[in-house]
Amino acid sequence: MSSELFIRLAAQTLHVLSAVVWVGGMFFAYFALRPAAAAVLEPPQRLSLWSRTFSLFFPWVWASMGILLVTGFWMMFTSFGGWQAPPYVHMMLGTGILMMLVYLHVYFGPYRRLRRAVEAQDWQQGGRSLSQIRWLVGANLLLGLFVIVIGSGGRFL
Repeated sequence: MSSELFIRLAAQTLHVLSAVVWVGGMFFAYFALRPAAAAVLEPPQRLSLWSRTFSLFFPWVWASMGILLVTGFWMMFTSFGGWQAPPYVHMMLGTGILMMLVYLHVYFGPYRRLRRAVEAQDWQQGGRSLSQIRWLVGANLLLGLFVIVIGSGGRFL
């Protein structure tokens, strides 16, 4: 295997794995952890669980975003002709950047408020912050699933 082919395969593999970590984590949080926590935990425990869960998951999202940007742009400019790339590549790029902006809003807005609320045991504010995060993660999950559909089938359109 040539070194060029190895680098291409490594970039594509890292790109896909990063998307799986991010989108899969959102899917798990939204459809498994959220209903399970709501069913068995009182607000103080539930909010503390979410704050701790996010503190463990968000570093993975930061890493995934960096890897997605680097590998995505690298593949765009080495395999797809740069800015002349097919429309589906631009759709993935635009939607991915929108997802990153939503994440940045979650991280620097409602997540910070959630952490402060849990530390202060302000469960009402914590509940409001978690509700905002829930809505934004749901929207980002839909965007992420859209990107997966485009990435896996866009070249056939």
